[in-house]
Amino acid sequence: MDFIPSLPVLLAFAAATLLLALTPGPDMTLSINKALKEGRVAGLAVLIGTNLGLCVHTMLVAFGVSALIVASPTAFMILKTGGAAYLFWIAVMAIRKGSNFVLEAEARTERRRGRVRAAIASGFWVNLLNPKIIIFFMTFLPQFVEAGDPNVTGKLIFLGFTFIAVALLPTIAIVVAADRLSGWLMAHKRVLRAIDYLFAGVFSLFAVKILLTHGR
Repeated sequence: MDFIPSLPVLLAFAAATLLLALTPGPDMTLSINKALKEGRVAGLAVLIGTNLGLCVHTMLVAFGVSALIVASPTAFMILKTGGAAYLFWIAVMAIRKGSNFVLEAEARTERRRGRVRAAIASGFWVNLLNPKIIIFFMTFLPQFVEAGDPNVTGKLIFLGFTFIAVALLPTIAIVVAADRLSGWLMAHKRVLRAIDYLFAGVFSLFAVKILLTHGR
């Protein structure tokens, strides 16, 4: 069990993770938006996708692939361009379809499986194509591993999955809280439409920030 950090390190890591979990980002914004407009299941499906993306990032950091991507100007440019384009696309879809994309009860039942898969995929790509997450994981996780530690790879993997586990409870709570508002929003279409435009604006801002992100 040499890959498990000491208890003081784990406690410090958990505290930092809880604070970071409450920091707004594309993943949290997307899960809240899905929960508000499509219900708790869609919001939780996005969380599954975003955490799958974090699993991939954890492995990339642990085995040094993320460092290679950040160090390569071409690879980093391709990644951030793709990530920004995907966020812009989500913003456009929010304006084009928005609250009209919410189906009636019968249709929602028929298409729920497909919509859940789509929500998982959206969450996954939002995190996987975000170069800011690569840089974050590269700078955050190693702070809790001593230089020269022979078990550095195992500890980075353990910390990455611990990050996911610790952040899961508060993010689920946020999605459930958003779901409580969904019924009221369905009865107030103008407010729901305003949220569409707000969501599109926030995601466009995230896309711009990604384009301005620098590697090494």
